[in-house]
Amino acid sequence: MSKSQSRLSRTLSLILRHDPGVIGLILDDHGWARIDELLDCLNRKGKRVDRDLLEKIVAESDKQRFRISKDGKRVRANQGHSILIELNFEEKDPPQWLYHGTASRFMNAIEREGLQKQSRHHVQLSGDKDTARKAGARHGKPVVLEVAAQLMVSHGHQFFQSENGVWLVDEVPPDYLNQRFT
Repeated sequence: MSKSQSRLSRTLSLILRHDPGVIGLILDDHGWARIDELLDCLNRKGKRVDRDLLEKIVAESDKQRFRISKDGKRVRANQGHSILIELNFEEKDPPQWLYHGTASRFMNAIEREGLQKQSRHHVQLSGDKDTARKAGARHGKPVVLEVAAQLMVSHGHQFFQSENGVWLVDEVPPDYLNQRFT
């Protein structure tokens, strides 16, 4: 993905996950935006985006952050929303271990409070250490936390998985954080 496409992908993340109003867009209750309205709003704000470019970004996003509806008329972010929407995820049984990447400067709070969803709908977890390390590196010196996901399930916690494979849970109390990898 080119630098300009990467910038546009970040812009789409802002719009579809956090602030559609920044371009005057309204999402439906499930986070979907009509593609024609999204493109119109982006172009009015000086972003030159057509349907082909949008489809390319959706298809080539390394994290598969977005998806286009089956009818091809709408687009939405797969997860990571801070705005109130209904994602309708189905509960899913996770593997024994999942991973969360963070920056080392957050470790004192995490050791006290565990992983909290903050302003998002869920805590996001990965099925592999490398993906988690990359996520943590975006915020500083990365630390990868190992999460005892199956133990959490046995204690009543619910897990979900988004369309792009990201694991989601409401919180991870500190007792379920077993190891740190850097």
